[in-house]
Amino acid sequence: MNNPIAVFDSGLGGLTVVRQLIRRMPLESIVYFGDTARVPYGIKSAETITRFAQEDIEFLEAFQPKLMIAACNTASAVALPRLDAHCSVPLLGVVEPGARAAVAKTRNRRVGVIGTEATINSGSYSRCIKTLAPGVDVIGKACPLLVPLVEEGRNSGDAIVLMALEEYLAPLKAGGVDTVVLGCTHYPLLKAAIRRVMGPGVSIVDSALETARAAAALLAASGALAPAASKLAASKPDHTFFASDSPNRLMQLGRRFLGGVIESVGLVQPELIDGRHVLRAVG
Repeated sequence: MNNPIAVFDSGLGGLTVVRQLIRRMPLESIVYFGDTARVPYGIKSAETITRFAQEDIEFLEAFQPKLMIAACNTASAVALPRLDAHCSVPLLGVVEPGARAAVAKTRNRRVGVIGTEATINSGSYSRCIKTLAPGVDVIGKACPLLVPLVEEGRNSGDAIVLMALEEYLAPLKAGGVDTVVLGCTHYPLLKAAIRRVMGPGVSIVDSALETARAAAALLAASGALAPAASKLAASKPDHTFFASDSPNRLMQLGRRFLGGVIESVGLVQPELIDGRHVLRAVG
């Protein structure tokens, strides 16, 4: 199938999922929406998060995707069952792939999870991990400053990032975890700093990488992967990007880790239709 994979996130963090999808499935077309006007989702109520995510899905369904990926850990953790019922195509979240990888990696059965306030407060990672392996201890820690820091363009070498991580990761270090789940798709952009603060011997689970693996397996099992014959086609896979605010900023920051894949970013704005907000592309 040549229909695209649709990916949405509250901002640019979901581009880490896009990067892994391209690496694993280079023939696939992708359409991405970053809700940069309303980032971060992680400090908002469950009702608001669900409404925003439903609007994201409605916008992306116009591109007739074969798979929808909620690259936002917050939306996956807080609202995935309701979103699944709302979505007309298979919907993949990021929590279960990360939880499965953590269970496979931990040796001392102590796992740390870092994420937004909404993700940690939902307990979704803890429930999923304990369902897979009841004897595993899970320590969750909300890291509310990390998403804004990433969205500002700060990286693993930034002193403020390292200072924040020293404080946030202290409970995980004190708890003796040997595996840390990056429970937000923004966090892989700070992976080097997280590894530095946690020290050697601690496994880092990249939810973006694990989600791409799960997506590839799902598409392969359903026979929906882009045909290899497309290698012979004159056109390359189509990668399309949208943002709800400051598209140039998303393009500039996104090029840090996607390179020339991002040629342009379209602007999407909310409109009120029949008493409800919908997202529409501008221009």
